[in-house]
Amino acid sequence: MERPSRLNPTIAKGVIVLFHTVGLVGLMVPATQSLFLQIVPFHLLLMLLVVVFSHKYIDERFIGFAIIIYLLGFTAEWIGVHTGWLFGNYAYGATLGTKALDIPLTIGINWFLLIYAVGVTMQRLRIRSIWARIILGALLMVLLDLQIEPVAIKFDYWHWANNVIPIKNYIGWFAVSGVMLWIFELFKFRKQSWVAPVLLLVQFLFFGILNLIW
Repeated sequence: MERPSRLNPTIAKGVIVLFHTVGLVGLMVPATQSLFLQIVPFHLLLMLLVVVFSHKYIDERFIGFAIIIYLLGFTAEWIGVHTGWLFGNYAYGATLGTKALDIPLTIGINWFLLIYAVGVTMQRLRIRSIWARIILGALLMVLLDLQIEPVAIKFDYWHWANNVIPIKNYIGWFAVSGVMLWIFELFKFRKQSWVAPVLLLVQFLFFGILNLIW
């Protein structure tokens, strides 16, 4: 049974911009940096709620999609951490919160947020070819990861063996993102609001500014 979203898109976009701005300032100020790192998992949960309740017509299909992407993201990270096959040799730190099998429980949420945001962005760009949307979206994911990696290492999201980010990581990100974006296409969601694309843009700005500072 479909249920229309209940969160006004304008309010949702405002919450995204506000909380990322506050988080950016909090991480930039040495006196508050430790506190803001501790609330990173709660920030991800808040963004999840904003995105979910901004989706037009929440139903079993949307919930199923979210669960699939969460589980795929968690599984990909488990394979990555325990085998090094997908992304290279890395391990998670404490910042992303509680772990299961050495993988933060929030990492699946992060994969869902990014894939959904990129998928809706491609949808809004009105690119006709499904494969063009998937490939362009996967490239966009890689560009975002290039921004995320230095910040993630500094703030103990995760760390790499010998402090070297392998090219394999970006190839793996492209491949895994491509598969997830293909799944997004299979669900054929109705055209969504600009909430998710705003989240994607804010993510680029958030990590980009932190990279400029450090």
